[in-house]
Amino acid sequence: MKKTTTMIDTPRLAPAMHAHASEAYLFDAASWQVLDANRAACAHLHYRLSELQAMTVRQLAPQWPAGEVIPEDGVGAHAIVQARLQRSDTGVHAVRLRLTRTEHRGRALILAMEDAMRTPQATAAALAQVQSRFNAIVSNTPGLVYQFSLAADGRAGFPYLSDGCQALLGLSPKQLHAQPELFYQLILAEDRASYRDSMLASKNALWSWNWEGRIWVDAWKDVKWINLRSTPRALANGAVQWEGIMTNITESRLEQIEVRQSRARLAELTAHIDKVKEQERTRLARELHDDLGGNLTAIKMALAMLARRLPEGDVLLQEKAAYVDDLVDRSIDAVHRISLDLRPSMLDLGLVAALDWQVSEFARQAGIGCVFSSNRKEIDLSLDQATTLFRIAQEALTNIAKHARASAVTVRLDKQRQHIRLCISDNGVGMRPLDRAKPQSFGIRGMSERASALGGSLQLADAPGGGTVLTIKIRLTTPREAIIAAAASATTQHGARQPDVSEP
Repeated sequence: MKKTTTMIDTPRLAPAMHAHASEAYLFDAASWQVLDANRAACAHLHYRLSELQAMTVRQLAPQWPAGEVIPEDGVGAHAIVQARLQRSDTGVHAVRLRLTRTEHRGRALILAMEDAMRTPQATAAALAQVQSRFNAIVSNTPGLVYQFSLAADGRAGFPYLSDGCQALLGLSPKQLHAQPELFYQLILAEDRASYRDSMLASKNALWSWNWEGRIWVDAWKDVKWINLRSTPRALANGAVQWEGIMTNITESRLEQIEVRQSRARLAELTAHIDKVKEQERTRLARELHDDLGGNLTAIKMALAMLARRLPEGDVLLQEKAAYVDDLVDRSIDAVHRISLDLRPSMLDLGLVAALDWQVSEFARQAGIGCVFSSNRKEIDLSLDQATTLFRIAQEALTNIAKHARASAVTVRLDKQRQHIRLCISDNGVGMRPLDRAKPQSFGIRGMSERASALGGSLQLADAPGGGTVLTIKIRLTTPREAIIAAAASATTQHGARQPDVSEP
């Protein structure tokens, strides 16, 4: 005879609940017998599962609420219970359980899950953990973490200040809590307006507050640059509160100032080198023209005199004399050309005349149609200004001849009320942004440096019909500025007292 075994189908928690981090229990709805519990429940109560399955709720929680804790109105009914479960080590485990009625094959069950709302003790522990993490982050933040509030009546306050307050401001958090106005007093007088303006702008727009300025730290008798970054939020009472961080940026700001000063000194040195170079070119051009040109002219005159005394029948000597005379002529032309390259004598007639001549020479030599125009017949400029603008125009035309593949060039010089504007445009292939930033692009950099040396600017743009437009704009020196500059130059060169320009 075949023996049969009846297997009792005991309800169990789903595998996902067994792996869940929160406690889960399954009770019989009639007897409140523990049918199953997950690993988290066993771990918190220090029981094995078999031990828990031998217990009822009353044994597990002697203080379980009396009476019906969950309505008997079918599947899905639920209730919240604050339970104190007895651990195996006689300790007590407080937990908030959410009870839900369910069933399995007609058997009424109650599923108990640890509720997301923690017990006061668990909440306090979680808050303590969050506070610990916050303190760790703040203590390792390079700067001062703070809260700053501005009430509707204009009163300021610092609800929170981290321990970095003393190191950054030379004030303890307690001092600044008691007297918030001390921070404003630290700011240098010349930086207070920008501080107030940026704060009010952030308050009105509820936009990030980002401010940089200087403070005087009396503890170290020193000036610091600080950066303030924070985010505002409106409070119910009409106040605004910012949360953010202040950092010491003194070192980076001093480096920026040093870089700017270095660039200014480099630009000044470049301008001085260009000026000295132009002076040397002028000297060489003058010596070539006066000395070498004069000597070549004298040689030509002597050759002419000797040629007239040669025997008429000596053809060989006459050819030699004609060759030497032609060689002298070519040398005189070379001296003249080199002198003009070093410093065009047309500059003595003014910038307008010099540019007109240069444009004509460029059109003749490059074979490119080039037109020059100006809104003035003469423009009164200093020698340095006229020479610099002329050299920029020369360099621009050279670049066009080398790279633009243009067939037409326009050069325009305008005198405006307080500025001189030189515009050079072509109809060539144009210039890509990458071309302007090439490592060996010294032509454009040189033109830009020359313009900057005059206190001006250089701009490159694409021409409407193709090609490139180069625009140089420099500010004209007023008569008073010219007097001051001349006096400063005289003081530098001779060590004399700089005169007061207001004196008669």
